[in-house]
Amino acid sequence: MKLGNRDIPTPYFLAPLAGYTQLPFRRALRELGGMGLATTDLVQATMLLSQRAKSLELIATSSDDKPLTVQIFSGIRAELVGAAKWLEDAGYQGIDINMGCPMAKVTGSGGGARLMCDTSSACDTVSAVVGAVGIPVSVKMRLGWDLNNITAPALAREFEQLGVVAVTIHGRTRQQGFHGSVNLDGIAEVVAAVDQMPIIGNGDVRSPQDALDMQRHTGCAAIAIGRGAMLDPWIFRKLDDISNGRPPRDPENPEKLAFLKRHFELMVEQHADYACLLFRKFAAWYGAPLGIPEQLEDRLRRIESIPIFYELADQIGEQMGQRKSSTATALIKTPSGPVEYW
Repeated sequence: MKLGNRDIPTPYFLAPLAGYTQLPFRRALRELGGMGLATTDLVQATMLLSQRAKSLELIATSSDDKPLTVQIFSGIRAELVGAAKWLEDAGYQGIDINMGCPMAKVTGSGGGARLMCDTSSACDTVSAVVGAVGIPVSVKMRLGWDLNNITAPALAREFEQLGVVAVTIHGRTRQQGFHGSVNLDGIAEVVAAVDQMPIIGNGDVRSPQDALDMQRHTGCAAIAIGRGAMLDPWIFRKLDDISNGRPPRDPENPEKLAFLKRHFELMVEQHADYACLLFRKFAAWYGAPLGIPEQLEDRLRRIESIPIFYELADQIGEQMGQRKSSTATALIKTPSGPVEYW
Protein backbone atom coordinates (compact mmCIF):
# COMPACT_ATOMS: atom_id res chain seq x y z
CA MET A 1 0.00 0.00 0.00
CA LYS A 2 1.00 3.65 -0.29
CA LEU A 3 0.98 6.35 2.36
CA GLY A 4 1.50 9.55 0.47
CA ASN A 5 4.65 8.99 -1.57
CA ARG A 6 5.79 6.07 0.60
CA ASP A 7 5.56 2.44 -0.47
CA ILE A 8 4.61 0.23 2.49
CA PRO A 9 5.24 -3.50 1.90
CA THR A 10 2.39 -4.91 4.03
CA PRO A 11 -0.74 -3.48 5.72
CA TYR A 12 0.36 -4.70 9.16
CA PHE A 13 2.07 -2.04 11.23
CA LEU A 14 3.83 -1.82 14.59
CA ALA A 15 1.89 0.68 16.70
CA PRO A 16 3.75 3.06 19.03
CA LEU A 17 3.96 1.83 22.62
CA ALA A 18 5.49 4.10 25.24
CA GLY A 19 8.57 2.44 26.68
CA TYR A 20 8.66 -0.45 24.23
CA THR A 21 8.73 0.38 20.50
CA GLN A 22 12.29 1.62 20.43
CA LEU A 23 15.03 0.71 17.97
CA PRO A 24 16.14 -2.71 19.33
CA PHE A 25 12.56 -4.02 19.50
CA ARG A 26 11.73 -2.69 16.03
CA ARG A 27 14.84 -4.23 14.50
CA ALA A 28 14.25 -7.60 16.18
CA LEU A 29 10.68 -7.73 14.86
CA ARG A 30 11.64 -6.62 11.36
CA GLU A 31 14.10 -9.50 11.11
CA LEU A 32 11.21 -11.93 11.62
CA GLY A 33 9.43 -10.53 8.54
CA GLY A 34 5.98 -9.28 7.62
CA MET A 35 6.01 -5.80 9.17
CA GLY A 36 4.83 -3.00 6.93
CA LEU A 37 5.57 0.16 8.93
CA ALA A 38 6.87 0.92 12.41
CA THR A 39 6.20 4.04 14.45
CA THR A 40 8.46 5.22 17.25
CA ASP A 41 7.54 5.65 20.86
CA LEU A 42 5.80 9.02 21.22
CA VAL A 43 8.25 11.93 21.57
CA GLN A 44 7.48 15.25 23.20
CA ALA A 45 8.01 17.96 20.59
CA THR A 46 9.64 20.48 22.91
CA MET A 47 12.11 17.90 24.19
CA LEU A 48 12.99 16.98 20.61
CA LEU A 49 13.58 20.60 19.68
CA SER A 50 15.85 20.89 22.71
CA GLN A 51 17.65 17.74 21.52
CA ARG A 52 17.37 16.13 24.93
CA ALA A 53 19.28 12.86 25.12
CA LYS A 54 16.15 10.84 25.95
CA SER A 55 14.27 12.21 22.95
CA LEU A 56 17.16 11.51 20.60
CA GLU A 57 17.29 7.98 21.99
CA LEU A 58 13.58 7.50 21.20
CA ILE A 59 14.06 8.47 17.55
CA ALA A 60 17.33 6.56 17.08
CA THR A 61 17.18 4.48 13.90
CA SER A 62 19.36 2.53 11.48
CA SER A 63 19.53 1.55 7.82
CA ASP A 64 17.54 -1.64 8.46
CA ASP A 65 14.79 0.20 10.38
CA LYS A 66 12.60 1.26 7.46
CA PRO A 67 9.92 2.27 6.71
CA LEU A 68 9.70 4.32 9.90
CA THR A 69 7.46 7.13 11.14
CA VAL A 70 8.23 9.31 14.16
CA GLN A 71 5.30 10.13 16.46
CA ILE A 72 5.32 13.53 18.14
CA PHE A 73 3.02 15.12 20.70
CA SER A 74 2.45 18.54 22.22
CA GLY A 75 -0.41 20.84 23.16
CA ILE A 76 1.41 23.76 21.54
CA ARG A 77 1.02 24.09 17.78
CA ALA A 78 4.32 25.90 17.19
CA GLU A 79 6.20 23.09 18.92
CA LEU A 80 4.61 20.43 16.71
CA VAL A 81 5.45 22.45 13.60
CA GLY A 82 9.02 23.01 14.78
CA ALA A 83 9.53 19.33 15.62
CA ALA A 84 8.12 18.29 12.25
CA LYS A 85 10.53 20.59 10.42
CA TRP A 86 13.42 19.33 12.54
CA LEU A 87 12.61 15.72 11.70
CA GLU A 88 12.34 16.45 7.99
CA ASP A 89 15.69 18.26 8.02
CA ALA A 90 17.19 15.29 9.88
CA GLY A 91 16.13 12.94 7.07
CA TYR A 92 13.12 11.19 8.61
CA GLN A 93 10.49 10.09 6.11
CA GLY A 94 7.20 10.35 7.99
CA ILE A 95 5.57 12.14 10.94
CA ASP A 96 2.64 11.02 13.06
CA ILE A 97 0.78 13.48 15.30
CA ASN A 98 -0.44 11.89 18.53
CA MET A 99 -4.05 12.75 19.34
CA GLY A 100 -4.80 9.50 21.11
CA CYS A 101 -2.69 9.16 24.25
CA PRO A 102 -5.05 9.04 27.26
CA MET A 103 -2.40 9.57 29.95
CA ALA A 104 -2.98 12.58 32.22
CA LYS A 105 0.63 13.75 31.95
CA VAL A 106 0.10 14.13 28.18
CA THR A 107 -3.51 15.36 28.06
CA GLY A 108 -2.93 17.70 31.02
CA SER A 109 -0.60 19.82 28.89
CA GLY A 110 -3.09 19.92 26.03
CA GLY A 111 -1.56 17.08 23.99
CA GLY A 112 -2.67 13.58 23.10
CA ALA A 113 -6.42 12.96 23.16
CA ARG A 114 -7.06 16.46 24.55
CA LEU A 115 -6.51 17.83 21.03
CA MET A 116 -9.68 16.03 19.88
CA CYS A 117 -11.88 18.13 22.18
CA ASP A 118 -11.58 21.28 20.03
CA THR A 119 -12.06 20.10 16.45
CA SER A 120 -11.43 23.52 14.92
CA SER A 121 -8.13 23.93 16.76
CA ALA A 122 -7.15 20.33 15.93
CA CYS A 123 -7.69 21.01 12.24
CA ASP A 124 -5.68 24.22 12.40
CA THR A 125 -2.84 22.36 14.13
CA VAL A 126 -2.81 19.55 11.58
CA SER A 127 -2.99 22.02 8.70
CA ALA A 128 0.01 23.91 10.10
CA VAL A 129 2.12 20.75 10.38
CA VAL A 130 1.15 19.45 6.93
CA GLY A 131 1.90 22.84 5.39
CA ALA A 132 5.29 23.09 7.09
CA VAL A 133 6.86 19.91 5.70
CA GLY A 134 7.08 17.97 2.47
CA ILE A 135 7.13 14.50 4.03
CA PRO A 136 3.90 12.56 4.74
CA VAL A 137 1.97 13.43 7.90
CA SER A 138 -0.42 11.02 9.60
CA VAL A 139 -2.50 11.25 12.77
CA LYS A 140 -3.27 8.73 15.51
CA MET A 141 -6.35 9.31 17.59
CA ARG A 142 -9.13 7.68 19.60
CA LEU A 143 -12.84 7.67 18.85
CA GLY A 144 -13.22 10.75 21.02
CA TRP A 145 -12.81 12.09 24.54
CA ASP A 146 -15.81 10.15 25.86
CA LEU A 147 -19.04 8.59 24.57
CA ASN A 148 -20.67 12.03 24.46
CA ASN A 149 -17.86 13.46 22.35
CA ILE A 150 -17.15 11.09 19.44
CA THR A 151 -15.20 13.39 17.13
CA ALA A 152 -13.03 10.95 15.17
CA PRO A 153 -15.26 10.61 12.06
CA ALA A 154 -15.56 14.38 11.58
CA LEU A 155 -11.87 14.95 12.26
CA ALA A 156 -10.77 12.21 9.88
CA ARG A 157 -12.93 13.69 7.15
CA GLU A 158 -11.39 17.12 7.66
CA PHE A 159 -7.86 15.77 7.95
CA GLU A 160 -8.20 14.07 4.57
CA GLN A 161 -8.99 17.43 2.98
CA LEU A 162 -5.99 18.98 4.74
CA GLY A 163 -3.55 16.50 3.17
CA VAL A 164 -3.08 13.94 5.95
CA VAL A 165 -2.00 10.64 4.36
CA ALA A 166 -3.56 8.27 6.93
CA VAL A 167 -5.34 8.18 10.27
CA THR A 168 -4.91 5.45 12.87
CA ILE A 169 -7.94 4.90 15.09
CA HIS A 170 -7.72 3.22 18.47
CA GLY A 171 -11.26 1.96 18.95
CA ARG A 172 -11.79 3.38 22.44
CA THR A 173 -12.47 6.80 23.91
CA ARG A 174 -10.01 8.61 26.12
CA GLN A 175 -12.34 8.03 29.07
CA GLN A 176 -12.05 4.26 28.58
CA GLY A 177 -8.27 4.29 28.71
CA PHE A 178 -7.39 0.66 27.99
CA HIS A 179 -10.48 -0.78 29.68
CA GLY A 180 -13.45 -2.43 28.02
CA SER A 181 -13.47 -3.78 24.50
CA VAL A 182 -12.43 -2.07 21.31
CA ASN A 183 -15.40 -0.65 19.38
CA LEU A 184 -15.17 -2.05 15.86
CA ASP A 185 -18.33 -0.24 14.79
CA GLY A 186 -16.72 3.01 15.85
CA ILE A 187 -13.69 2.33 13.66
CA ALA A 188 -16.03 1.42 10.78
CA GLU A 189 -17.75 4.80 11.14
CA VAL A 190 -14.41 6.54 10.67
CA VAL A 191 -13.71 4.42 7.57
CA ALA A 192 -17.10 5.44 6.17
CA ALA A 193 -16.43 9.12 6.87
CA VAL A 194 -13.48 9.46 4.47
CA ASP A 195 -13.22 9.15 0.70
CA GLN A 196 -9.88 7.52 -0.08
CA MET A 197 -7.55 8.19 2.84
CA PRO A 198 -6.43 4.92 4.50
CA ILE A 199 -7.80 4.30 7.97
CA ILE A 200 -5.60 2.10 10.16
CA GLY A 201 -7.41 0.10 12.84
CA ASN A 202 -5.88 -0.33 16.29
CA GLY A 203 -6.76 -1.89 19.62
CA ASP A 204 -7.07 -5.40 21.11
CA VAL A 205 -5.26 -7.12 18.24
CA ARG A 206 -3.51 -10.00 19.97
CA SER A 207 -3.64 -12.65 17.27
CA PRO A 208 -3.70 -12.87 13.47
CA GLN A 209 -7.41 -13.70 13.67
CA ASP A 210 -8.07 -10.51 15.65
CA ALA A 211 -6.42 -8.51 12.87
CA LEU A 212 -8.38 -10.26 10.13
CA ASP A 213 -11.64 -9.81 12.04
CA MET A 214 -10.95 -6.09 12.49
CA GLN A 215 -10.24 -5.65 8.78
CA ARG A 216 -13.34 -7.61 7.81
CA HIS A 217 -15.66 -5.79 10.21
CA THR A 218 -14.40 -2.24 9.74
CA GLY A 219 -13.08 -2.15 6.18
CA CYS A 220 -9.89 -0.47 7.40
CA ALA A 221 -6.93 -0.44 5.05
CA ALA A 222 -4.33 -1.55 7.58
CA ILE A 223 -3.88 -2.74 11.16
CA ALA A 224 -1.55 -1.27 13.80
CA ILE A 225 -0.49 -3.82 16.40
CA GLY A 226 1.03 -2.90 19.74
CA ARG A 227 0.86 -5.30 22.69
CA GLY A 228 -0.02 -8.14 20.33
CA ALA A 229 3.50 -7.92 18.94
CA MET A 230 4.94 -8.60 22.37
CA LEU A 231 2.53 -11.46 22.99
CA ASP A 232 3.45 -12.93 19.59
CA PRO A 233 6.53 -11.39 17.91
CA TRP A 234 5.75 -13.50 14.82
CA ILE A 235 2.29 -11.99 14.34
CA PHE A 236 3.40 -9.88 11.36
CA ARG A 237 4.97 -12.86 9.61
CA LYS A 238 1.86 -14.94 10.19
CA LEU A 239 -0.41 -12.24 8.78
CA ASP A 240 1.83 -11.86 5.74
CA ASP A 241 1.70 -15.62 5.23
CA ILE A 242 -2.09 -15.63 5.38
CA SER A 243 -2.33 -12.63 3.02
CA ASN A 244 -0.21 -14.49 0.47
CA GLY A 245 -2.13 -17.75 0.70
CA ARG A 246 0.42 -19.57 2.83
CA PRO A 247 -0.23 -21.37 6.11
CA PRO A 248 1.02 -19.19 8.98
CA ARG A 249 4.41 -20.35 10.23
CA ASP A 250 4.71 -20.96 13.96
CA PRO A 251 8.26 -20.66 15.34
CA GLU A 252 10.02 -23.72 16.71
CA ASN A 253 11.85 -23.53 20.04
CA PRO A 254 15.29 -22.78 18.49
CA GLU A 255 13.82 -19.79 16.65
CA LYS A 256 12.14 -18.56 19.83
CA LEU A 257 15.42 -18.72 21.72
CA ALA A 258 17.26 -17.01 18.87
CA PHE A 259 14.74 -14.14 18.94
CA LEU A 260 15.14 -13.71 22.71
CA LYS A 261 18.92 -13.51 22.34
CA ARG A 262 18.75 -11.26 19.30
CA HIS A 263 16.50 -8.71 20.97
CA PHE A 264 18.77 -8.59 24.00
CA GLU A 265 21.85 -8.32 21.78
CA LEU A 266 20.34 -5.32 19.97
CA MET A 267 19.50 -3.69 23.29
CA VAL A 268 23.09 -4.14 24.49
CA GLU A 269 24.28 -2.65 21.20
CA GLN A 270 22.38 0.56 21.97
CA HIS A 271 22.42 0.68 25.78
CA ALA A 272 25.40 -1.44 26.94
CA ASP A 273 24.94 -2.74 30.51
CA TYR A 274 21.80 -0.64 31.02
CA ALA A 275 20.10 -3.07 28.62
CA CYS A 276 19.72 -5.51 31.52
CA LEU A 277 17.38 -3.17 33.36
CA LEU A 278 15.47 -2.25 30.20
CA PHE A 279 14.99 -5.85 29.15
CA ARG A 280 13.26 -6.87 32.38
CA LYS A 281 9.86 -5.53 31.32
CA PHE A 282 9.99 -7.46 28.04
CA ALA A 283 10.56 -10.70 29.95
CA ALA A 284 7.10 -10.35 31.50
CA TRP A 285 5.59 -10.33 28.00
CA TYR A 286 7.86 -12.96 26.42
CA GLY A 287 7.59 -15.70 29.05
CA ALA A 288 4.31 -17.19 27.83
CA PRO A 289 4.71 -16.94 24.03
CA LEU A 290 8.28 -18.24 24.19
CA GLY A 291 7.40 -21.02 26.63
CA ILE A 292 9.88 -19.88 29.28
CA PRO A 293 9.35 -21.76 32.58
CA GLU A 294 8.00 -19.47 35.28
CA GLN A 295 11.04 -19.72 37.54
CA LEU A 296 13.39 -18.78 34.72
CA GLU A 297 11.15 -15.93 33.61
CA ASP A 298 11.19 -14.62 37.18
CA ARG A 299 14.99 -14.59 37.12
CA LEU A 300 14.97 -12.98 33.68
CA ARG A 301 12.81 -10.17 35.08
CA ARG A 302 15.58 -9.46 37.61
CA ILE A 303 18.74 -9.80 35.52
CA GLU A 304 21.63 -7.58 36.58
CA SER A 305 24.41 -8.36 34.11
CA ILE A 306 25.01 -9.42 30.53
CA PRO A 307 26.74 -12.71 31.47
CA ILE A 308 23.79 -13.66 33.68
CA PHE A 309 21.43 -13.15 30.75
CA TYR A 310 23.36 -15.61 28.59
CA GLU A 311 23.54 -18.12 31.45
CA LEU A 312 19.77 -17.89 31.77
CA ALA A 313 19.33 -18.13 28.00
CA ASP A 314 21.21 -21.44 28.00
CA GLN A 315 18.91 -22.75 30.74
CA ILE A 316 15.86 -21.45 28.90
CA GLY A 317 16.98 -23.29 25.78
CA GLU A 318 17.17 -26.53 27.74
CA GLN A 319 13.78 -26.10 29.43
CA MET A 320 11.79 -24.17 26.81
CA GLY A 321 8.22 -25.42 26.52
CA GLN A 322 7.98 -26.55 30.15
CA ARG A 323 5.98 -23.49 31.21
CA LYS A 324 2.73 -24.23 33.05
CA SER A 325 0.81 -20.98 32.38
CA SER A 326 -0.16 -19.74 28.91
CA THR A 327 -0.90 -16.24 30.20
CA ALA A 328 1.76 -13.55 29.94
CA THR A 329 2.86 -12.27 33.35
CA ALA A 330 2.46 -8.70 32.11
CA LEU A 331 -1.29 -9.30 31.72
CA ILE A 332 -1.79 -10.59 35.25
CA LYS A 333 -3.13 -7.88 37.52
CA THR A 334 -1.54 -7.91 40.97
CA PRO A 335 -2.43 -5.71 43.95
CA SER A 336 0.00 -3.01 45.03
CA GLY A 337 1.42 -2.55 48.50
CA PRO A 338 2.70 -5.10 51.04
CA VAL A 339 1.66 -8.69 50.39
CA GLU A 340 -0.15 -8.93 53.71
CA TYR A 341 -2.73 -6.47 52.38
CA TRP A 342 -3.42 -8.39 49.13
